[in-house]
Amino acid sequence: MSSSSGAGPPAEPSSDARPVSYVERLHPPVGWWLLAGLFVLSVWWAFALATPRLVAALAAAVAAAVAGGLLLGWGSSRVAVHDGQLSAGRAQIPVGLCGPAEALDADGTRRLHGRDADARAYLLLRPYIATSVRVPIDDPDDPAPYWLLSTRHPDHVVAAVHAARSQVAH
Repeated sequence: MSSSSGAGPPAEPSSDARPVSYVERLHPPVGWWLLAGLFVLSVWWAFALATPRLVAALAAAVAAAVAGGLLLGWGSSRVAVHDGQLSAGRAQIPVGLCGPAEALDADGTRRLHGRDADARAYLLLRPYIATSVRVPIDDPDDPAPYWLLSTRHPDHVVAAVHAARSQVAH
């Protein structure tokens, strides 16, 4: 089973040993899109007051392209467990090299991203998602001691990593 849009519970390991699959896209919230729209409107208004309409329209189009590109770029990030791999953004690691994942609430995420952080850790964090998952890395060739990944459903990610690890162990 898989969740192709948004997030969903991980597939349970079954007797036919189908691979575990979990996918979560880290979309910016609607409020950020509304703020981007207000920014574009403000750029248009500022140019419309001082320049011809064509210049104002071009400035607004550029502002919309930049704001939309930034938000879509952030929204293209995903956290996934599939085919025996944990992927976060562009990074991937076999789940066999992952230790037991740990779900973190907002305070735990803030602490591990702040005062208790390890500079060598791999981070895929989004400021609009308060919760995360910490995944220890048991690979001697990897300098990152853990991955810290934003997720709206930390318990689902933890369950998917644990289920995939147990399938690899068998």
